[in-house]
Amino acid sequence: MGNRRRAPERGRTKTKPAVIGGMIAVVVGGAGFGVYTLYGGGAVADAGSASGAKAVKSGPLSAAEVKSAATAFLTAWQSGDVDKAAAATNDTTAARALLTGYGKEAYVEDVTLTAKKRSGDAVPFSVKGTVAYKTLAKPLAYESELTVVRRAKDGKPLVDWHAAVVHPELEDGDKLVTGEAGTPPVKALDRDGGELTTAEYPSLGTVLDGLREKYGKKAGGKAGVELRVVRAGSEDAEDSKGTGSTKKTGSSDKNPDKTLLELSEGTPGTVRTTLSPALQATAEKQVAAKSKASAVMIKPSTGEILAVANSGHGFNTAFQGSLAPGSTMKIVTASLLIEKGLASVNKEHPCPKYSTYGGWKFQNDDKFEIKGGTFKASFARSCNTAFISQAKKLSDDDLTKQAQQVFGLGMDNWAIGVPTFDGSVPVQSQAQMAASLIGQGGVRMNPLNMASVVATAKTGTFHQPYLVPPTVDDRTLAKGSRSLSADTQAQLKELLQYTAAAGTAAEAMAGLGPDFGAKTGSAEVDNQKKPNGWFTAWKGDLAAAGVVQQGGHGGETAGPIVAALLKAGS
Repeated sequence: MGNRRRAPERGRTKTKPAVIGGMIAVVVGGAGFGVYTLYGGGAVADAGSASGAKAVKSGPLSAAEVKSAATAFLTAWQSGDVDKAAAATNDTTAARALLTGYGKEAYVEDVTLTAKKRSGDAVPFSVKGTVAYKTLAKPLAYESELTVVRRAKDGKPLVDWHAAVVHPELEDGDKLVTGEAGTPPVKALDRDGGELTTAEYPSLGTVLDGLREKYGKKAGGKAGVELRVVRAGSEDAEDSKGTGSTKKTGSSDKNPDKTLLELSEGTPGTVRTTLSPALQATAEKQVAAKSKASAVMIKPSTGEILAVANSGHGFNTAFQGSLAPGSTMKIVTASLLIEKGLASVNKEHPCPKYSTYGGWKFQNDDKFEIKGGTFKASFARSCNTAFISQAKKLSDDDLTKQAQQVFGLGMDNWAIGVPTFDGSVPVQSQAQMAASLIGQGGVRMNPLNMASVVATAKTGTFHQPYLVPPTVDDRTLAKGSRSLSADTQAQLKELLQYTAAAGTAAEAMAGLGPDFGAKTGSAEVDNQKKPNGWFTAWKGDLAAAGVVQQGGHGGETAGPIVAALLKAGS
């Protein structure tokens, strides 16, 4: 599970390699990269070095400095000289610990490292070796990369140390371990009893990893022997110290251990999920047509997650993303304004071209205005100033309380069965508070959060989404401390229905009515030419949300993805 193998490229030798401690000394080569082999205690000199005292070097690294520093590190690592390899980095202690564990805990031997053509200060390289544990052995091959930096105190070029240098799946604090997996494998089933695999559903890689981390020891399976990434703070990390501790930290819960190579198969246990095979297939197809797209579908009446998909499979943005949701957040803000008597569906509501608060001047898309319009008209057209104009009548923590108490957001207590980010609506002041009202400022969400938001608007009560039924492990699901009042819910549904029928969501939602509602969003992001496009909607007892990063307007980018899911589920 999670094993990715790539054949490394070998550089050609120019001299016969020396044998050091029973291992072959590295020969680092490849296109555009010179050969710098270490023999015995010899050292690779910095390019341009001179005898005697010299001024501390500064400024950009030369090509020769990058090559020399990279080669010194790779040569020492392959030769088994951990101390020398660590000394070639800017964090000797961390490097020594991880490189020592590479042999003694991961049991990787016969390592060959081949440098590729450098790119600026970065040097990609391939790794080839053998994982040998007791009577088992399998080849290991993967690609990695290092970056050379200049040490401030003396200008010496060194490898910028991060755990990802050793393996790209590692984060700082993680380590590689080979042995009987602490967590048995699991066979994940869809709601109909069919097996969920990454071969059929590529988006589910991180989900399956999370299910194994959470339920492997509870599902009745037996662990095999694996090379795996053990996250900092995980149960396996603590157990490997001999402490017997089973304490887990938040970091490991959010990022599960990962199998890199399976030396012997374990016997999987079984975990049933709420995913619909037909809707999951639709979600996979829809996000695959876009770059950096993610989508989630849930059942509003229960919170069951029916589908989750990402066009990029390395990170589960749909569940764990932390992105500004733009105008889809106006669902939460509208409920707040209605409750406080600051807005009502059919009452006149200001939508000027500009509105200033906290020293910031806010405007609408294309600087439009609605003269004499209602709040419903402003919501349907996604008028920013209609919300910003009310900031002066709100307390700094009003939006935060509304998000937490009614929509269950930002409490970090969702228990869906795999890791999630549960949204964040921090208390802010001045311009940042005003920006939060329109889903900017410090507000952060993902498609799971926004599917839940529109589902809460539909039902009036927050039902925490879940992927694994709570009866499997007696989990307690998160709850909101209060529901929407009947009047507020009725008005909120009317706003969303009108937006789906005649507002910015109308084109995407065409043909899906009348029991429907939707909201579009576009979130500006620094250093992006196009905003992230958001869309969230319900139809009947289905709710979905999606985001297309750097996609532009939500109705045109994420809208078709969400609409396709709703149509498929109808």
